[in-house]
Amino acid sequence: MKTDTSTFLAQQIVRLRRRDQIRRLMQRDKTPLAILFMAAVVGTLTGLVGVAFEKAVSWVQNMRIGALVQVADHAFLLWPLAFILSALLAMVGYFLVRKFAPEAGGSGIPEIEGALEELRPVRWWRVLPVKFIGGMGTLGAGMVLGREGPTVQIGGNLGRMVLDVFRMRSAEARHTLLATGAAAGLSAAFNAPLAGILFIIEEMRPQFRYNLISIKAVFTGVIMSSIVFRIFNGEAPIIEVGKLSDAPVNTLWLYLILGIIFGCVGPVFNSLVLRTQDMFQRFHGGEIKKWVLMGGAIGGLCGILGLIEPEAAGGGFNLIPIAAAGNFSVGLLLFIFIARVVTTLLCFSSGAPGGIFAPMLALGPLLGPAFGMAAAVLFPQYHLEAGT
Repeated sequence: MKTDTSTFLAQQIVRLRRRDQIRRLMQRDKTPLAILFMAAVVGTLTGLVGVAFEKAVSWVQNMRIGALVQVADHAFLLWPLAFILSALLAMVGYFLVRKFAPEAGGSGIPEIEGALEELRPVRWWRVLPVKFIGGMGTLGAGMVLGREGPTVQIGGNLGRMVLDVFRMRSAEARHTLLATGAAAGLSAAFNAPLAGILFIIEEMRPQFRYNLISIKAVFTGVIMSSIVFRIFNGEAPIIEVGKLSDAPVNTLWLYLILGIIFGCVGPVFNSLVLRTQDMFQRFHGGEIKKWVLMGGAIGGLCGILGLIEPEAAGGGFNLIPIAAAGNFSVGLLLFIFIARVVTTLLCFSSGAPGGIFAPMLALGPLLGPAFGMAAAVLFPQYHLEAGT
């Protein structure tokens, strides 16, 4: 009987200690509920706008392709129409950016980073419509751009919009909601909440203020954004590469070489982006007419490229599983790789409203399988698959 009583008392003491620990944690947690509520609002709005942006871009692309299908039997109409449609759509995006919100050009992520450091203004009333409609034009034209950067900038601006609507003036709330919107935007673009959180922690680590309030807000916004996205688009991942075979241990040195190749390609590509941006700046000199016409020419070029090889144009999400499955020859993989490198440089560096995440992701499944096919020929004893 004494043993049972002692056991019962010990259990009660453990329970009381746990309750006391929880109570202390709750007392120590000073996160304002208003911040978490607004973070949930920002995440929900970002998810809704992110889904709407995706659907709008797809609608424009389908309308453009549908118009080309109507004249597919008449080559003398097909090629000029492909150029004209893509050029006009691209010019809409370039014009809106240059005329109303220059900060909406490019991916927009540097603008969010600057805003987090209080170095750049956030004019959400201009950026939101310009980025949305301009992105519909440039991405709908088939330009080699992604919707991830725009969705991040849209999310950050929605965070500032919610802050202004609720009339909160604290610097902490301003910073937290901006970061929450950016993370929720990436989550909505990739249907990957963890990617949104890691994006803020890694990509924006110099600008992000690490504290319990901001981290909780980011988690809340990302979760809400992901829930909204999955309500409309389901649970399927954005990029599906299927199941790949395991790589034999004795082939790991080949992956080391491939990693070194990509490690060399990355800095070269970054340098080319900066040089191409300088080249475009010298060309148009800030003159809106030259800038819009230049954008139209690049958009038209992407429209023509889409007829020659559809996988060489566009964001590249659809290309990734096809290339990873080894459905292309080495020659075609290298052609698409070179074409997409050139068009990515032209489209992104010219200041079009669009991101560079998806185009860069698509380069990996092009160069990787080409390397794998070459290695399979040189080392047949390994029985390599290009996709691995």
